[in-house]
Amino acid sequence: MNGTKTIKVLVAEDHGVVREGLCGLLEADGGFEIVGQAKTGREAVEMARLHRPDVILMDIAMPILNGLEATRQVLLDNAQAKVLVLSAHSDDLYVERVNAVGAAGFLEKQSSVGVLTEAIREVANGKSFVTPTIAKRMRDNIRSRTQGTGVATGSARLTPREAEVLQLVAEGSANKQVAADLNISVKTVEKHRQKVMNKLNIHDTAGLTRYAIAAGIIESSIQPTTG
Repeated sequence: MNGTKTIKVLVAEDHGVVREGLCGLLEADGGFEIVGQAKTGREAVEMARLHRPDVILMDIAMPILNGLEATRQVLLDNAQAKVLVLSAHSDDLYVERVNAVGAAGFLEKQSSVGVLTEAIREVANGKSFVTPTIAKRMRDNIRSRTQGTGVATGSARLTPREAEVLQLVAEGSANKQVAADLNISVKTVEKHRQKVMNKLNIHDTAGLTRYAIAAGIIESSIQPTTG
C-alpha cells in the first residue's frame, strides 16, 4: 500500500465470528497481513513464538490461558513483542491489569475500524495506544495511587503460575487435568490451588469461579463445577 511496509498481525480471539471478522477487516485495509489466528491464550503464545508478528491483537477472555497471562508469557519470551489487548470491558480492574502485564495498548471491542487500524499502526511503530476514555481512567488510577487511595486487586498478588491454575480450575478442570495441561505434578497443583485460595480468602471452586468471572479471567458462560 503506497510502498508502506505491510504489518504482520496475529489475531487471538476465541469467538470464531469475531476473529474472522477482525481478520477480514484488516485484510480489506490492504496494509496488514494475518500471520496466524489463535483460539486460546496458549495457542497465541505458541504462534507468537513461531511467527514473530509485528503486532499481536489479544482478546482478554480466552479459554485455557486468558489474554493477560498469554501477554505476560509472550513478553517473557520476547521483550520486543507488541501486544494490543482487546476487551469488551474497560473498567478500572481491566485497565490496571492490562497496564501491569506490559501490553503496548488497550482497545475496547466497541471501537470503530478506523480506531482499530490506527491502534495497530501506532503499536507497530513502537508507540503505545489507548483510547481517550481509557487514557483518562489510567491517569485517574495513577493519581489515586499516589494519593494513597488505590487498592491492589487480589489477582495482582497471584504469581503467573497461580493465575494459570486459577483459570483452569475455574474453567472446570480437575487437579489431574490441570497437572497434565501445565506439565506439573498433581501435588504441585494442589499447593498452588491452596495458595490461591488463601490469598483470595476463597475456599471452594464455585467461589474461585465467581472471582475469575468478576476479574475477567474467564467468561460467565463457563459453569463452575462442584468441589
